[in-house]
Amino acid sequence: MKNFVVILSFICYIASISSSAQHLASPPNIILILSDDQDIELHGMHPLQQTLQLFKMFGSQFTHAFTTSPICCPSRASLLSGQYAHNHKTFNNSLNGGCNGEHWREKFEPRALPVLLKQHNYQTFYAGKYLNQYKGAEVPPGWQEFHGLHGNSRYYNYTLRENAQNVSYTDTYLTDLLTERAANFIRNAIRKKPVQQPFFAMIAPPAAHEPFTPAPRHAGSFADVYALRTPSFNVPHKDKHWLVGSSKHLSNAAVSTIDTYFQKRWETLLSVDEMMTTLVAVLNETQSLANTYIIYTSDNGYHLGQFAQPFDKRQPYETDIKVPLLVMGPDVPKNQFIHIPVSLLDLAPTILEWAGILVPDYMDGRSFKEELVAANKNLTLQTTMHERTLLIEYWGEGNDETFNPLCPWQRQDHLSQCSPVAECHCQDAWNNTYGCVRDFRYNLDRIYCEFQDTEHFVEVYDLSEDPYQLTNIVNDILPIEQATYSILLDKLRKCAGKKCSE
Repeated sequence: MKNFVVILSFICYIASISSSAQHLASPPNIILILSDDQDIELHGMHPLQQTLQLFKMFGSQFTHAFTTSPICCPSRASLLSGQYAHNHKTFNNSLNGGCNGEHWREKFEPRALPVLLKQHNYQTFYAGKYLNQYKGAEVPPGWQEFHGLHGNSRYYNYTLRENAQNVSYTDTYLTDLLTERAANFIRNAIRKKPVQQPFFAMIAPPAAHEPFTPAPRHAGSFADVYALRTPSFNVPHKDKHWLVGSSKHLSNAAVSTIDTYFQKRWETLLSVDEMMTTLVAVLNETQSLANTYIIYTSDNGYHLGQFAQPFDKRQPYETDIKVPLLVMGPDVPKNQFIHIPVSLLDLAPTILEWAGILVPDYMDGRSFKEELVAANKNLTLQTTMHERTLLIEYWGEGNDETFNPLCPWQRQDHLSQCSPVAECHCQDAWNNTYGCVRDFRYNLDRIYCEFQDTEHFVEVYDLSEDPYQLTNIVNDILPIEQATYSILLDKLRKCAGKKCSE
C-alpha cells in the first residue's frame, strides 16, 4: 500500500507539471541505479513491479541494451569511463586483471564520469558496490560524498568507506542502508543547493548477486517460483566452445539449487524495488522530480541452467550480456519501448550531454540523448545508432590461484569458478577468452564470436530465428561473411573513441 501511495502521489505531481518543465533553466539532476548480476532474459525485472509501473507510465525501456563485458569489474569500469575494457585495461575481477589496479587508478579514474560532472558544478554521490577489488584506502576522485563497499557484493557483515573513514556493519541490511543514505543525500542536496548546482547520485545495491540474501521481510516471497525452463535449460550443446560444450546434464540436486538461487535472487530485488519508490517519493517531496533523470540498469546479466551451465555470467549469450535499461526524465518518451541497440558505454556520454558537458574524444560510447528526444516527439531520427555493431569482449581469469582442491581438477588446468555446489562444473578458464560482434546492421539481429583457445572456435547465432541460441550457424554462413565478421571484430577490438562507432 505504501508503494501504491508513492506512485499515486507521483502521478498527481506529474499531472501538475507544465509541458514546458523539460525546458527548465537549471541543469538536470541525474540518478543512476546499478544492480549487480541482474538478468533481463530470465525475467529478472519481474520482482520490481513498482519500478516497472513507474517506467511504464513515465519512462522508456530499452529492448536491446548490453554490457560490453559480462563480468562485474570490467563492466563497471566501462560504465564509469565510457570506454571498452581493451582501452581501460580492466580485464577481469582480479587485481592482476586490472580491477582497481594501478593503471585504472592513475590513468582512467581521474577522468571518469564523476570527475567531469564535479568539474562542471555537479554535487556527486556514490553508495554501494564500486569495483570488486576496491578496499577503501581513499575515496576515488570525483565523489564528494562516498559510501563505497569494500570488495564484492554482500548484504550483511560489510565495510564501507564513508568519506574519510572506514565503517563496518554487522546486521544492517546493505540495500536498506544505501536507500537511506541516498534519500538523505537528495534531501540535503536540494535543501542546500545554490542556483545552478544540480546533483549526480549513483547507487549500486548488491542485489541480485550471490550470496543471494533477501531482507528478512522478503524471505520466502517467491518460494513457489522455479527457475525459468528455457529451451536450453539443462540441455548440453556440443556446438558450443569447449567450456560450455563439455557440459553434462545437471543432477536433480543441482537443478534444485538453481531453483533456490532463482527464488532468492528475485527476493533480494524486492528491496531494490522499495529503493526506487523511496527515491521517487523523495524527489516528489523536494519538488525536484520534473528536472531529474533516472536510469536503472545492471552491470551484466546472469544464466541459471542454460546449456547445463549451473549459475554464473562470463559467457557471450543473451542471458549474460543483455541487461535491463530503463530511463525517465525530461524529454524521455513515456510508456515506450526503445529498440535502438545501446551498451553501458553509452551511459556516460548520454549523462554528459544531459548535463550540457562536451563528451571527451576518448570515450568509446555514444550518447542516445537525441534518439530519446526524437522518440518523445514521435519523430524518426535517421542515425547510425539504429544500424550498429557492438563489441562484447571477455578475458578468462583461470590461474593457479583459482584452483579449488575440492574439485577433481589439477592446479595447472587453470580452471575457475569450480565448486561442489555446482557439481564442480567449472564456469571459467584461462582461455575462456573471446570477442564478439553484436550485429544490428541491415535489419540483422546476429552475434558472431571468436574464441582464443586451441580450436580458435567460432560461434554465430541468428537471434531473429533462434532467440535461445540453440543452433550455431557458423557452417551455414558464407565464407566471405565469416571473413568480413572476423575483420570487423579485429577492428572493434582495437578501436578507440569515435572509431568505435564508425
